[in-house]
Amino acid sequence: MPALVLVFVLVVLGNIEPAHAIPAFARKYGLPCSACHEAWPKLNSFGQNFKDQGYQLNNDRDSPIWLNPSYWPVAMRITPHWHYESAGHQTVQSGDGTVEQTINTSGFDLTGIDILTGGTLAKNVSFLLVPSIDGVAGTVGFESANIRLDNIKGSPWINLKFGKFELDGPLSEKRMMSFSNQGGAYQLYHFIPGGDSNDFTVGENQLGVELMGHSLDDHTRYAASLISSTNGSLGLPGGRSYDGFLHVSQGFMAGKLGLQRVGVFGVTGLRPTFFLNDGDGNPIPGTGRGNRSYYRAGAYGNLYIGKFDLAGVYQHASDNVFLANATPVNGELPEGAQGAAWNIGTFEGHYLYSPKHFLLGRYEIVRMSRQPLTSLASDFGNVDVFTAVYRYYPFINSRAGFAWHLEFSTLKSTKTADSGADQRSNSFFTGFDFAF
Repeated sequence: MPALVLVFVLVVLGNIEPAHAIPAFARKYGLPCSACHEAWPKLNSFGQNFKDQGYQLNNDRDSPIWLNPSYWPVAMRITPHWHYESAGHQTVQSGDGTVEQTINTSGFDLTGIDILTGGTLAKNVSFLLVPSIDGVAGTVGFESANIRLDNIKGSPWINLKFGKFELDGPLSEKRMMSFSNQGGAYQLYHFIPGGDSNDFTVGENQLGVELMGHSLDDHTRYAASLISSTNGSLGLPGGRSYDGFLHVSQGFMAGKLGLQRVGVFGVTGLRPTFFLNDGDGNPIPGTGRGNRSYYRAGAYGNLYIGKFDLAGVYQHASDNVFLANATPVNGELPEGAQGAAWNIGTFEGHYLYSPKHFLLGRYEIVRMSRQPLTSLASDFGNVDVFTAVYRYYPFINSRAGFAWHLEFSTLKSTKTADSGADQRSNSFFTGFDFAF
């Protein structure tokens, strides 16, 4: 297994996702960024505990009243970059009809900009606000916007978060260290079989409420969330249903190896299969009907061996037959229709060679266990993704974060071309990731 996650290719890196790493926290407490991060923005155990405590160290500096009025708890992040994309077996129009060919593109680009601010409003009242400006459309949205009541009744086991937030999953997409078009999102959180109408993704920040608790040493943790069935979209576009998410984990010391962790997680909910229409026949937002169920459930382990760590995650997923075939319950299912089910394995390894040099390798496997149509081949839509990253930090301080990225990622999708061939997509990217 280490061979799979430590074979690295020094090529180029891709589209960045927002990551909640705020240099203002280091300035506030007079700590180096390395106090909370193994390699920015990846948290170490101290940083995870700081986050779980509601961005508090339980000293006088927690209070915003203590701070100098000139202190500005805001960071901004963007990544100018160059990237190359290659997509194989794409169907295109030609003079002789349609053919399949490889499409290559490359050029200089910008990601969107994230404005990150968080901290305490008072003792045991914390917040996180992340407005985000889309780099292509130029629209403004809210990646995160939540208030958290910490240590209710003086207990670390009772903390309540309300608003829009990242679900407490086994791997954080907001602190990902890979950002290319193919490697910048976990299949674990985003894979949906072709033709499926279920829009839920664990990787999207959700709107709702979270009850979270942990032991004083943060070894035992739980998080239970009740969220609107909107996949984080505002305005209740789906209707009146809710989804539930649960994550429980246990850390333990393994001698000189340090802290290891195992856990289980799952989410279940409903999605509408049709909407009421207005007088012109257009769907009316918020009138979802014919709800049908889905679930995702998995287990994982994090292994630390000196400067090397490996995370292994297994997940089983299932969507109701009407969702899997994008068919309203008052409609007619196609012949051979059945509920879809699939399994995903994720193996991600990190090697912190030094504070300035960081390596990452990840292998993702998606295997269909039940196709939405009996006529489809058993391996149709299976996915394999390999991602390799090198990240260099020229300097490290409490004022700013700066890193140079190199990444290569390749994705193979089985038998999904119109001709029935496998499709291969590659991403190369290099860029400068910085936050101030």
